[in-house]
Amino acid sequence: MKVAVIIPAYNEEQAIGNVVNDIPKDIDTTVLVCNNGSTDKTAEVAQKAGAIVLTENRKGYGFACLKGMAYIEHSLPEIDTVVFIDGDYSDYPEEMPKLLKEIKDGHDIVIGSRSLGQSEKGSMTIPQRFGNSLSGFLIRLIWGVAVTDLGPFRALKWEKLKALKMQDPTYGWTVEMQIKAIKMKMSYKEVAVNYRQRIGTSKVSGTVKGAIFAGTKILYTIFKYAF
Repeated sequence: MKVAVIIPAYNEEQAIGNVVNDIPKDIDTTVLVCNNGSTDKTAEVAQKAGAIVLTENRKGYGFACLKGMAYIEHSLPEIDTVVFIDGDYSDYPEEMPKLLKEIKDGHDIVIGSRSLGQSEKGSMTIPQRFGNSLSGFLIRLIWGVAVTDLGPFRALKWEKLKALKMQDPTYGWTVEMQIKAIKMKMSYKEVAVNYRQRIGTSKVSGTVKGAIFAGTKILYTIFKYAF
């Protein structure tokens, strides 16, 4: 497998080196850190750890991910699989083989589910857990597919990812991907992954404004594709 790892990052200088360094060395990976307008040393630390650093100054999780996809399209023709993982060190990069095994076995999209794995106390806020439960309930109700998490740790076949024609520039990115994959009848799989408290303060769940905006955007996205 030729794997590109896309890591969106905004002010993650304390964490990003750990994320890049913990990606298993026995996997043929190209690591892309999509620096989303950071004002700290995220770019320098990531580059020192061995990542290719891409700059996307338009703020938004989706914008950062789309930047990584554009780089793959134009500069990495050998890539067949893409992994997304956050830059805050809350996921365990060493669990990447779990997701890639399911891709090798024929699945198109694999979600690392924190709900199925073990989450460190305090790693997920009450709004995050409620939002996951509500989103999963709505997706199951509308499309009949069990979804336990909208977690950021995920793997897809590159050709399938391109077919999704991803658009959302902000917090609707993850749920857009899952809904489109389900609607297109792609082979969808969840695997248990573990989760720990992130390094630093979350820009989303760490603030009331961020949590409300993210939750609203996720619900909007679900209903947008339902009708």
